[in-house]
Amino acid sequence: MDLRAALAAHRLVAIIRGTDPEAAVRTVLTLAEEGVELIEVSLTGTDALSVIERARKELGPDRPLGAGTVLTADDARAAHRAGANFAVTPALGDGIREARRLELPLIAGVLTPTEILAARPFGAAALKIFPAAEAGGPAYLKALRGPFPHEVFVPVGGVDAEAARAYLDAGATAVGVGSPLVGDAADGGSLTALRARTRALLTVVEEASSVREVS
Repeated sequence: MDLRAALAAHRLVAIIRGTDPEAAVRTVLTLAEEGVELIEVSLTGTDALSVIERARKELGPDRPLGAGTVLTADDARAAHRAGANFAVTPALGDGIREARRLELPLIAGVLTPTEILAARPFGAAALKIFPAAEAGGPAYLKALRGPFPHEVFVPVGGVDAEAARAYLDAGATAVGVGSPLVGDAADGGSLTALRARTRALLTVVEEASSVREVS
């Protein structure tokens, strides 16, 4: 999978972290049905590896399905065995090295300019700016793009529909959205409400993409 191209094309990564594995699987499938192409299941969710494994069987072998919060080499290996075909980390560490060895496309977590430079040898498809809201939001991203105009940035943390638009307008390649999109769906909440939130967010992303193409 060309993760960098997928991020540029779809511009949204949905992040699932749930307490109910059955509901988390249903959440993955509902997001996929609604047209979300890039879905990440955080390993900090309950029975996250089984969620990835079961969702993979339903989605088929080629649909993008990532493992998030990959911290250690063991995390990367377990996620790969479960069927994840990309990995996302909150920071630079052993999980990145093992993901690279396994040839898993990677979104590597960074925050500072020093970490952006440190990430380069890992060959990540993109850099996850985390926690983006606490770091200064879209203004911080815009500041980073001055010295790093060619990096593929994916802000994560506190991103709702309004913030997603602002980050994309500020030059983010894509955004990662968790609870503002998923809500309580992965804990057993309403899938109908999830569908409504998903459609609203996809509209925002599509509008931002249209503006970029025109400009």
